[in-house]
Amino acid sequence: MSSTNKYPALPSRMSLIAFKTRLKGAVKGHSLLKKKADALVMRYRLIMSELRLAKLDATQLVKDAHFTVTSATFIAGDISFAVQESLKIQPYKMLLHVDNVAGVQIPTLRANNDEAEVVNALAGLGKGGEQVKVARKTFRETISQLIKIASLQTAWITLDIAIKVTNRRVNALEKVVIPRVQNTLDYIGSELDELEREEFFRLKMVQKKKKILALKKKAELIRAQAKLEAASAPVVSDNTSSYSPAGKKGNGKASPARAATKPAPNILQQEDEDEDEIVA
Repeated sequence: MSSTNKYPALPSRMSLIAFKTRLKGAVKGHSLLKKKADALVMRYRLIMSELRLAKLDATQLVKDAHFTVTSATFIAGDISFAVQESLKIQPYKMLLHVDNVAGVQIPTLRANNDEAEVVNALAGLGKGGEQVKVARKTFRETISQLIKIASLQTAWITLDIAIKVTNRRVNALEKVVIPRVQNTLDYIGSELDELEREEFFRLKMVQKKKKILALKKKAELIRAQAKLEAASAPVVSDNTSSYSPAGKKGNGKASPARAATKPAPNILQQEDEDEDEIVA
């Protein structure tokens, strides 16, 4: 297994538990990020459709607004100076609202034009006042629509960046982190199995050596006992074994010394058989 496909880790039980916990967290994080990406994509598509419709409506509103201004100028003359003089305060104020979509902060812009009616109420009072009101209303709708487009465009860009970041994280977990953790777990598991096999073999060898040592001690004890019995038995000469003191022949029985010197059991052959049983 290549070292680039796994994390550096010591093959131990603690490492195995730690990487199992890490794998569980990575799988859970991958699932949550997938759900987050799906929620962001749904909101992204909804905003994209709203933005397309808003841009189509804004195109027509801008045309209508410029047409109404042209009509008001034709009827009431140049009213730009009168409009500028009547503006004492800012007619439009922007309100910023933040929406939370799957942990992503999306800014939303809203127009507050409650004071616009009072500010421009006297513009075009001399002549063409009705047309000026129509132009004012049309431009107010146009500005509100443009603010809506700006808000949707900002939300669309924010969601696009968030979706790309989330997808990169999902791909990193799916293609890099989870496979590496899995490979590391496989490596640790294989190393632990190998250590267990080595430990089992070592224990078997220790048992084998202990058994061989016990058999050798037993053989030495038997040999020593046989030598001791042979040394303590009485020795009879071969010349007196044929005739008895009365001049009679012997009964042909072996002397006690010869009877005592029996061959010791074959301990080495027994050791070889025991070794074969242990190896098997």
